[in-house]
Amino acid sequence: MASLTASLARGALTSPFKRAGRPDATLPPDRLTRPAAPVAPGPLAAYGRICGFTESGPLPLTYPHVLAFPLTMRLMTGPSFPLPVLGLVHTWIEITPQRAVASAEPLELTVYAQQLTPHRRGTEVTMATEARVGGELVWESRSGYLSRHRQATPDGTTPDGTTPDRTALDGTTPDRATPERAKGARGAGPVTAVPPAAGGLPARAEWRLPGDLGRRYGAVSGDRNPIHLHPLTARLFGFPRAIAHGMWTVARCLAEAGDPSSIRSVRAGFRAPVLLPATVTYAADATGNAFELRGAKGRVHLVGTVTRQAGVSGPG
Repeated sequence: MASLTASLARGALTSPFKRAGRPDATLPPDRLTRPAAPVAPGPLAAYGRICGFTESGPLPLTYPHVLAFPLTMRLMTGPSFPLPVLGLVHTWIEITPQRAVASAEPLELTVYAQQLTPHRRGTEVTMATEARVGGELVWESRSGYLSRHRQATPDGTTPDGTTPDRTALDGTTPDRATPERAKGARGAGPVTAVPPAAGGLPARAEWRLPGDLGRRYGAVSGDRNPIHLHPLTARLFGFPRAIAHGMWTVARCLAEAGDPSSIRSVRAGFRAPVLLPATVTYAADATGNAFELRGAKGRVHLVGTVTRQAGVSGPG
């Protein structure tokens, strides 16, 4: 985790000197790779406990993202990365497991920046992660991160013809990369849309989240972003209290999704932050293939879908 801490410190130092929204911005061509290494059982067990995964079975679908996050941060805080890492908002994630991965299998991890996409609230970057076992691609993901800045044209509108969004950093972030935004992307590879909230999904469970959840998850994931750690540090970034990690909310929902070996893809969009402490409701359809996380007064924090192997149903 030392490399991740160093990347966070470097990001804090370099962010003030990076200007998001430059029309000539390009992504670094680097592909950062961590050589094949076994998964450490102690941290994996701690991660499983805090996210609600069973102790046995294949590797949790979200865990390669956690293992590769230090590589992601190293790339995003490098001098050639065009966006300031401070203030980036994780807006969506798409996970595609090619097969179930055993926890004993050594994973080689690769991370690269795939594309920049104009967005009505700024610029979105798509980061790609790949995991291999013995050269075989076994798992991949893409994540969208939004850098907020004004993109007004001389007539006062944004490139998509709307007026600039003046909403403060309240977490009401868009949750998908749409085909319209993909048309203006700079870089290779399409962006797959994350589906909108299903709406009206029946409640399945209620979870009480303690105020120290961000610190506890940060300890096992290595993501010690100050917005997750303490109300005082969260206020520096516009939040009244510490907020839960978005990746914890995805992992906790997937822990309820049944056998991970049957899952062929996961798509999730982050709608609003979960202020800690909190009581949230996990809702899902009868198959477990559409899910969401709701807070007080029905506010939707997370929406997602799961696709499964033909003939296999969820926990329903």
